[in-house]
Amino acid sequence: MKLKPLGDRLIVQALEEEETTASGILLPDTAKEKPQRGKVIAVGDGKIDDSGKRVPIDVKDGDEVLYSKYGGTEITVDGDELLVLRESDVLAKVAKK
Repeated sequence: MKLKPLGDRLIVQALEEEETTASGILLPDTAKEKPQRGKVIAVGDGKIDDSGKRVPIDVKDGDEVLYSKYGGTEITVDGDELLVLRESDVLAKVAKK
């Protein structure tokens, strides 16, 4: 299924967090934190400001982003777990090395 988010929303696929700590301890599923990093799958056209002009979104498809821990709405599409976020829920873009 092809999704196109509306307005200032974007669709993100969460990236898996590390399963071991820095000291090498394996974390069980119950101890893992909710992911806060993901890859942008689709981006809306941007919101419309008070003067009627469309404000583009600062991220694009393929960007890796950090987002609010409890932001967005979780959905499942074709067996993939995705997250629909507003642009304001995105905290930062992850710079590529």
